[in-house]
Amino acid sequence: MELRTLGRTGMQVSPLCLGTMMFGVWGNPDEKESVGVIGAALDAGINFVDTADVYSWGGSEEIVGKALAGRRDEVVLATKFHFPMGDGPHASGNSRRWITRAVEDSLRRLGTDRIDLYQVHRPDPETDIEETLSALTDLVAAGKVCAVGTTTFPAEEIVEAQWASERRGLVRFRTEQAPYSLLNRAAEAATFPTCLRHGLGVTTWSPLSEGWLTGRFQGEIDLSQGRQAAHRANFDLGLSGNQLKQRTVAELSKLASDAGLTLIEMALGFVRNHPAVSSVLIGPRTPQQLAGLLAAAETELDADLLDRIDACVPPGTVLNTADSHYTPEALADPALRRRTGTGRRVAPSWERRGPSAPPHT
Repeated sequence: MELRTLGRTGMQVSPLCLGTMMFGVWGNPDEKESVGVIGAALDAGINFVDTADVYSWGGSEEIVGKALAGRRDEVVLATKFHFPMGDGPHASGNSRRWITRAVEDSLRRLGTDRIDLYQVHRPDPETDIEETLSALTDLVAAGKVCAVGTTTFPAEEIVEAQWASERRGLVRFRTEQAPYSLLNRAAEAATFPTCLRHGLGVTTWSPLSEGWLTGRFQGEIDLSQGRQAAHRANFDLGLSGNQLKQRTVAELSKLASDAGLTLIEMALGFVRNHPAVSSVLIGPRTPQQLAGLLAAAETELDADLLDRIDACVPPGTVLNTADSHYTPEALADPALRRRTGTGRRVAPSWERRGPSAPPHT
């Protein structure tokens, strides 16, 4: 499998990255089979493995650690922190207090002395980006982390972080992991151009849009169990965005068929085609799913087909904003959009917590 340079890290990665969210109780609870899938991916030429502490509450990292025993140096290993890993206010987020504990827990579960790419899983409006970068700088200096990156960060926060790194002499984020698929092209508008300008490598997640681009959701969708129950906003056909997704998938299926491709082949070929993209995360649960994804990995789309796709789903379009699985605080918290009954503004969260430096503008 060809290798690509991941941004300016100097690390060479395969164009497919093995995402491991589905290994463990969140997906495939058969540990032996999951270890086998990882081994098969490495044997097929994938040298980039991505996980997160929160996946199966640490179970995914443990499975990855077992699978890489004896093969650790073959792999560029990435994991993430941010989401809650326990009760209480200090078991999540992007603070120095949490990062210094989270990294040790991940190193232990992964059975390694270093993390090649340590990623901030989401922005944290409660923590100054300089606080996060300062803690990550110390981890790089200690040799526990080789490079750092972000996941699902808006373009403006990527720029702010680059500015903070330059101004304070802190480690720079070198990668961004963004949601990107035929049904969610929002990253094309600002995230990808920003990453290209700042030399960030881009990995993308959900290239099959949570199964929509397998053609699986063509009729009624059972919302009573599984991922559909946990993420109703992404599957409920009572919502106009999901109705539009279903109609669009039917149109894309015809485009793929006319081109002599499966929908999965066209979906993976499309995501790999963007010049900003270094590697595409795939998330197989079983050996059969891995085999199908590997078979589609080398698909190349010609200009005519790409033009037809653009006509079906215009560049920069997202059919359902819930597919990004991130809502900025300014939209999630009504208090940030309204004045109080006295006519005075509502203080932002950092101000309500007490004395602090204001966020950068």
